Amino acid sequence: MEDGPRDGAWNMAVDEVLLGEVMGAVEPVLRLYQWSAPSVSFGYFASHKEVRALHPACALVRRWTGGGVVEHGNDLTYSLVVPRGAAFFELAPLDGYRAIHAALGRVLDGLVAGVPSLATEGSAGAGSACFENPVRHDLLVGGSKVAGAAQRRTRGGLLHQGSIQVGLTERDALWKRMGSALAGVVEPLRWGAAQDDRSAELVERKYGTAEWLERF
Repeated sequence: MEDGPRDGAWNMAVDEVLLGEVMGAVEPVLRLYQWSAPSVSFGYFASHKEVRALHPACALVRRWTGGGVVEHGNDLTYSLVVPRGAAFFELAPLDGYRAIHAALGRVLDGLVAGVPSLATEGSAGAGSACFENPVRHDLLVGGSKVAGAAQRRTRGGLLHQGSIQVGLTERDALWKRMGSALAGVVEPLRWGAAQDDRSAELVERKYGTAEWLERF
């Protein structure tokens, strides 16, 4: 599933709707999306006040997943939604995180200058900026973090929200390779008016509200 540029509240709402859609399914869903304006997303438990102080001019959105502060606009953003019935769901969180980034490393190999590798340990940095502080199994190129993610597990499945921060002109080539790297067979997802309506409702009552954005 590939979306055009949208704002942060819509992007987060669609991911939550997708997680509900896959309940009872057995195949994961990969969503590739963009941002309509420079934006910053931050983890569920992060302080809105602190993030706003760091990014006074950017649109902000609080994610349903955890993790640090991520700048969006020129990045390549994706979500992987895994139903409970999929074999991948049975992997331990760290093993699943490693498997996804190992696949992304194979995708980026040859598209970026440098050899992709996985971080073997976390950074000693204490900042909240996600891409300044690699954690174990984040994707590195030339020693710098280029891909990180945050996850949320529910009784119905797993939501993995990731960002790839590389300056690629071959964006379309990356999208095509990502699906093939993560699954043997790739089929388009059926998305219609009912899913749009549920996403719009989540924007109105959750992701687009000050109550959600400023809850911590």
